[in-house]
Amino acid sequence: MIELIFGYVISIISFLGYFGVFILMTLESMILPVPSEAVMPFAGYIAYQGKFNLLFVVFIATLGSIFGSLISYYIGNYGGEKFVSKIGKYMFLNEEHLITTEQWFNRRGQSTIFISRFIPVVRHFISIPAGISKMNKSKFITYTFLGAFSWNYILTYAGFKLGENWRLISDYSRYIDITIIVGILLLFIWYLYKRKKEKAILSH
Repeated sequence: MIELIFGYVISIISFLGYFGVFILMTLESMILPVPSEAVMPFAGYIAYQGKFNLLFVVFIATLGSIFGSLISYYIGNYGGEKFVSKIGKYMFLNEEHLITTEQWFNRRGQSTIFISRFIPVVRHFISIPAGISKMNKSKFITYTFLGAFSWNYILTYAGFKLGENWRLISDYSRYIDITIIVGILLLFIWYLYKRKKEKAILSH
């Protein structure tokens, strides 16, 4: 699977250039398995070869991140409440969670959007709850830009410095990603346990 993703990334960027980076990073900011840890280091390697401008490719990638994030934002904005009301009960979601989400983004939306750009898995999904909570769009775009540009620059510069060894970034980040995913799953299990315990107390 990893080799297949690498193959697609290399082919798309090699064929489409900057536009390929834009497309891949648009997809990366949606619910699709396109890892920025593969896209941007390779873009950095192309910059190392002199075929890309380092800062310009980071800027193009960030535009893709914003575009993809806005698509997810609008999915949450226009379809979030309907989704929760019709299907949410099968996923332990209800209107109370919508209110909690909205309150969270009203208080900590900026920092949440910024920090989530550095967290695997989370960055693919975070724009949807931001849309559901109807987070201020200007703030959403601003902090998405700041977080995405920072993350894209780090990965691109690392690929630039490593040159032909750019794939090492993805190889090492894979272990970090697995650790974070396991942590998120454990938190989710703990949340379900807590909810079940609360319901048991209320039923007595």
